[in-house]
Amino acid sequence: MKSILIADDSLAIREAISNSFKKVGFSVSETCNGEEALDTARKKHHDLVITDLHMPVMGGLTLIRHLRKLPSYNCTPILVLTVENLTKLKDDVKAAGVSGWIVKPFIPKRHVQAICKFIDRQYLAVNMKESNHF
Repeated sequence: MKSILIADDSLAIREAISNSFKKVGFSVSETCNGEEALDTARKKHHDLVITDLHMPVMGGLTLIRHLRKLPSYNCTPILVLTVENLTKLKDDVKAAGVSGWIVKPFIPKRHVQAICKFIDRQYLAVNMKESNHF
């Protein structure tokens, strides 16, 4: 089973993302800040990380930098989910090693399908066809 790590300080966002991926067969770990996400990532490898940029305790940019230093996460896809659309910020996040950018709001069907390019496309496609939730 593919696993996803979510880091976002908004419970509503975490639940929307988590529920969307659980419906198509993924295991999901939810965290409310970068520090929690880093701790969770050290305990268990995930196939994909989705993080907000602006969170208390540790933000997404710092999380990405820490994750990229871990051997098990140096090639793991990391997506940023945020309302930010500033070029300078995007450049900083890209330099830190982000794989992609998702602008909020999270739209379940559209974003789950878009994330196919970062994880096993066939696995997701089969499970989305079998799911009646979209």
